[in-house]
Amino acid sequence: MTNTIHFRALSLVNEQRSAYGLRYHDFTRYRKHCANRTHRLRTILKLTHGRGREFKKVIPPSLEHIKSGYLELLLFEAERAWAYSQDLNTQSLQPGNSENARSIRHHATGRFRRSIHWATQLLSHCQTFYDSGRLSAENLLEVTVYTLMLNGRFLRQRDEFEDALTQLCVARNLLNELADAAPTSRDQALATFFSDEIGPEIRYCAHELGRSKAYDVEGIVHEISGGYKNKLVEGCDSILAKFKDEVTFGKGESLKKLEPLIWEKEPVPVRNPELVDVLLKVQQAEKKLRAFSGATDGKNSAPGSKKGVAAYDAILLALSDAEEVARKLSEAEQSSGQSPNSASGSRNLHFIHNFITYQLLSHRIQRDLLLVSALTLQATSTQKGLQTTKGNTPQVDSRLFPATVKLLDTILQSLEQMRTLSIVEETPDLASAVEARISYTKARRCLEVSRCYAPLKKYAESLALLQHLNIHIRETNSLMSLSPTDAISSATPSFYIICSTDVAKLENEASTESLRFKREWLTYNGGSVSGDPTLYKKPLFFNIALNYVDLNVDRLQKRVGKLQVVPPTVVVAPSAVKSETVAQKKAAQIEHEPRPATPEPRIAPARSGLSSLLGGWWGKS
Repeated sequence: MTNTIHFRALSLVNEQRSAYGLRYHDFTRYRKHCANRTHRLRTILKLTHGRGREFKKVIPPSLEHIKSGYLELLLFEAERAWAYSQDLNTQSLQPGNSENARSIRHHATGRFRRSIHWATQLLSHCQTFYDSGRLSAENLLEVTVYTLMLNGRFLRQRDEFEDALTQLCVARNLLNELADAAPTSRDQALATFFSDEIGPEIRYCAHELGRSKAYDVEGIVHEISGGYKNKLVEGCDSILAKFKDEVTFGKGESLKKLEPLIWEKEPVPVRNPELVDVLLKVQQAEKKLRAFSGATDGKNSAPGSKKGVAAYDAILLALSDAEEVARKLSEAEQSSGQSPNSASGSRNLHFIHNFITYQLLSHRIQRDLLLVSALTLQATSTQKGLQTTKGNTPQVDSRLFPATVKLLDTILQSLEQMRTLSIVEETPDLASAVEARISYTKARRCLEVSRCYAPLKKYAESLALLQHLNIHIRETNSLMSLSPTDAISSATPSFYIICSTDVAKLENEASTESLRFKREWLTYNGGSVSGDPTLYKKPLFFNIALNYVDLNVDRLQKRVGKLQVVPPTVVVAPSAVKSETVAQKKAAQIEHEPRPATPEPRIAPARSGLSSLLGGWWGKS
């Protein structure tokens, strides 16, 4: 019909409770929100009471003119009364209200009854609309489940455990049917969420009734719901059959199904509708990334192109939103002090938060590696172009190595954060693989930082970093040898793939750079740490060679071409003889020349007695 009503009670309740305080069990805030919402709905529907002293009863609209807004009004009236009753129960447990605790609990029971009254009125309207074809079977089932949950909780609060167990088991059975035949992953998670919420209450009622297998919730639900389902819900089987037909008829539409999440060959169930919404966005971004990766395979496209970086940015944005939602849910679960409302053996919200964080960090690392490859490829192509045009050794851009170091710092930060995750610590092979990548990244960082120091003529720092690099290389080799297979490289999807060949290549590159730095340092100032290159002297071994080896300098200069060859002069023999005789005569004169004798010192005669003393006074000898 044209006047069809679409009313999702459970979805609306879950959204409002999560957004307005019930995530942290703040019933006061949620009650105020419901009061504001009902006032706004009454204003829109023109169902407000008069402001004067005379009371004017509101005339309810006829069924033909009722829209979804009126059903929302009844739902929020029920939620308002239920939140008020829970708030009063909390107040009755406070020490300051011990004297009035009984009256407060009585007031809370009255508000709970009022909530059931509004829910029952809502259910009656929905059944009428379903019979007339204006409401779908799925919407009717959700309203029925909501009413059964309120009735069961009210009976449990009054210690009527048998009737409460019956109501809750039928509600749990209907929720299981909704989850099994849900057309979308969000609807499945929504039904699973409410099913997990009433699971502990079923277990408590069964325990109070003395059942031996109170822990087996599914067994109790299957046992009780079969006999009471059609009694509590009129025409339950026919409604379920129509619901399945509606789902089958609507399969031709584009369904938002979430692909299964796998961790260590085990599925990761997502039992919260908020997580499903954000993970669907992550799934769409992953499809775009895989499509881009498949399109670039086998093509000579740049690894750091704008499309590739944009694909990684999209998935990182989606994963950041998912991580934020998972973190809030995990914190709310921990702050409430209750155990996770999930089935036995399934993953809790803390595990899902760690799983999403791991995926976020892995994609962030892969994006940074893509940027590093783009920078390296750009520098390599620039060097090749300069070599072909000029033919000399090109100068690398000084901004390349600092930019690479910043990217490696980001990768290192992501790896260290990944190492602290509990899901990584619980798996020894994965932990050793992450630590191996940390050591390998530190080694790469040492190499790039040493290249940053070389243009500044700080060769001592560069060589010290390269020596430190060898330590990280040994750590990487030892960590990679702990397990026969790498847990990260063999995973699906894999990231930051390294092998022994990559480690050996990095080690060879470091040795080549070390030899180059040593040569440049020797050329610069002879290998001195603090020496001025302008006052550079010859190395020590050259001085040793000149001191202890007789070198024919004239011959060396002649071979070099710096010594001019002087033609020999012809000398007459007599003149040579004459010069020789003159020299001999001068030598003979020097030998026969008398030498004056050296004068000997005078020694005065020694005197003794008084005369010598007095003679010294008057200057007499």
